Amino acid sequence: MLSNYPVIFLFSPFLINQANIVIVLIIVVVIFSILLLLGVRKSYKLKKENEKLNSMNTKMPDEEEENYKDFTEGHMYDNK
Repeated sequence: MLSNYPVIFLFSPFLINQANIVIVLIIVVVIFSILLLLGVRKSYKLKKENEKLNSMNTKMPDEEEENYKDFTEGHMYDNK
């Protein structure tokens, strides 16, 4: 029994008890909660900006009057 004492003494800093596990888990949960909240906030901002951009009129005056031009009648498409 006495011969095992030095081995236990050397590895005692590596032994983990329940309190240490709970503290580490609390820290991890807090960090991931902060990241989750930041992601939800960013998603909300992007959705709001997307709705704003979709509501804007993006067509230029020249585009509305321009007719579609067929570009497939070239030598590369073998139209004879």
